[in-house]
Amino acid sequence: MIKALFFDFYGTIVHEDGVIIDEITTIISNTENGANKLIIGSYWWKVFQELCMNSFGNNFKTQKELEIESLEMTLEKFESNASANELSQKMFKHWRKPPIFEDAANFLKSCDLPYYIVSNIDTDDVVAAIQYHGLAPIKIFTNEDAKSYKPHTELFEMALKETNLNPQEVVHIGDSFIQWV
Repeated sequence: MIKALFFDFYGTIVHEDGVIIDEITTIISNTENGANKLIIGSYWWKVFQELCMNSFGNNFKTQKELEIESLEMTLEKFESNASANELSQKMFKHWRKPPIFEDAANFLKSCDLPYYIVSNIDTDDVVAAIQYHGLAPIKIFTNEDAKSYKPHTELFEMALKETNLNPQEVVHIGDSFIQWV
């Protein structure tokens, strides 16, 4: 029997940061080398994903730290003199007040099951976004709590342990297929 729902947050309940990423890659592409913003975005995403996969346990870094680091690497690769800190501020602002998917908001208002947020975003940012939209999850579990990023299993294992639920009692709802590592 399903006793609870675990939700990813960005891309599932609220919009991802695609508009901001487009804006940032456009700024980076306006350099002397004129690199295509799709190539820039692809490189940036690859670097960011690699940093996340290597960030766990004693080597854990927050998403904000990894975002700045990946931007610095991207700016260097594409010879842009833009500021990683200034560009990342656009991302951070979005993470705290992202637009909500109306169907998700309506579902959560009418949901009879307890629901939890299980997110790769930093705790302060997801809490701010949840408060901004007036949502009421039972609890929020983040990368910072687990010192690990999805698809590593630590975040899910921690959420199951703290809720006293087993995998057969929970449905995880997200915007991407997760292959546990």
